[in-house]
Amino acid sequence: MALMARAATTTDAFNAVAEPRRRQILDLLAAGERPVGELVELLGLAQPLVSKHLRVLREVDLVRVRDEGRQRLYRVNAAPLKPLHDWLSGYAQAWNERFDLMDDVLDELKAEEDSGNHDQGHGQGDAPGRKPDPHHP
Repeated sequence: MALMARAATTTDAFNAVAEPRRRQILDLLAAGERPVGELVELLGLAQPLVSKHLRVLREVDLVRVRDEGRQRLYRVNAAPLKPLHDWLSGYAQAWNERFDLMDDVLDELKAEEDSGNHDQGHGQGDAPGRKPDPHHP
């Protein structure tokens, strides 16, 4: 069986944000424009690596750059994230439903625990067969 070459992983926003460092860069740029030197300092990465990630983000239009004097300032362009947001929002409904079910189960367990404590006549933290501590009411 012949192996097929892998497709480029940076051809769209989905693939570009799959890399954690690129997401970190986007998070930093979400606060406002920054020069590459500031990104290097905040990320603790080598400048060539940050520049490589910025290039990928520029190629998919997630980051825009402008020259100001001798500096290049980078900023987020969130528009290409809309398809990603739209796709993920379909899962949000399922997550919310599961969390609601989990809340119901936790409420039932808490109610059972509370009624169990009251039925047995034990105060909070009292164990069956244990004498109460006179120093702690």
